[in-house]
Amino acid sequence: MKVYVRVLLLLGIMSLMSCSSVRVAADYDKEVDFKMYNSFAFFKPGIDEAKISDLDKKRILRAIERELVAKGMFKVSNPDLLISIFTETRENVNIHQNNFGYGWGWNPYFSGFGGNNIVSSNIEGTLYIDLIDAQKNELVWQGLGTGVLSLDMKKKEEKINKIVNEILEEYPPERDQK
Repeated sequence: MKVYVRVLLLLGIMSLMSCSSVRVAADYDKEVDFKMYNSFAFFKPGIDEAKISDLDKKRILRAIERELVAKGMFKVSNPDLLISIFTETRENVNIHQNNFGYGWGWNPYFSGFGGNNIVSSNIEGTLYIDLIDAQKNELVWQGLGTGVLSLDMKKKEEKINKIVNEILEEYPPERDQK
């Protein structure tokens, strides 16, 4: 019975971690009129620098293209905007203490009796999407999204699509109406 409770607790913690949301943020040049950007192309030198697999790059670029086309933009060879990406990853180690035990009180000789620690880890990734004015060669908008990555192929593609979608929801930025 005790093992059953531990397994359920571990599965619960893992499911909560896998459902963690995507955190996004965006920054942009407030002097730029984003209505003048109607076309885009991918900036290959910048994308080649991203430290992820070529398959994941393709997934990300397809998702970006899909989102920008849905916003009414066109992919062309002589664009208004160049799109570049870069990524960062870090491993998170989580320690969950279960201090449920038998009896009450504290005894220095039996302090570990009955308590359990569950150690889990995950890989958190951050995707940066840079939009560069092609004529001026200046960064005009940057969005980033951070979330827990999955090794499962289907979940990985879903997660990439979700991250890209949520980042590009911030584009184009809303102008302050004063």
